[in-house]
Amino acid sequence: MTIEEAMKTAIEYEIRIRDIYREAVAAVDVEAGKRIFETLAKEEQHHVDYLEHKLVQFQKTGAIEHEKLESVIPDRKNIDREADKIKSLTADDFLGMKQSMLSKALKVEIETSQFYQKMVNELPAEARPLFERFLEIENNHIQVVQFELDYVSKTGYWFDFKEFDME
Repeated sequence: MTIEEAMKTAIEYEIRIRDIYREAVAAVDVEAGKRIFETLAKEEQHHVDYLEHKLVQFQKTGAIEHEKLESVIPDRKNIDREADKIKSLTADDFLGMKQSMLSKALKVEIETSQFYQKMVNELPAEARPLFERFLEIENNHIQVVQFELDYVSKTGYWFDFKEFDME
């Protein structure tokens, strides 16, 4: 895959996940849930805009200028550090979230992350920093969606750790 093809494919992935989050906004009935999905949808739209800008830049110059891509989602270290606080403050707010929307979002976030990992492994060195940053951000999105899904599904797991055992 060429760098240009990779960027176009990345835009398709980002649009797909953005649209899932937009759909989720309409599907949830609790304001806190709507805010979370709106935030994620805006973040994914920012990714689309950024990638489109980078694609035009690459098509004009043949190079990728590496600019810092910010994320509103904290990194994994901060998510882990704040997880207990988040859980205790938002327990009632998450009850209206739709489990099927979270599952769908998680699936697409994982697919997107796998695509970025593949690009990091296969593309020339000049393109890797762009895709490494997207990989980092998408992995953080996976953690946030997994956190919400674990809480809503009440499986006894939270951030992939078993909280309690019914046996």
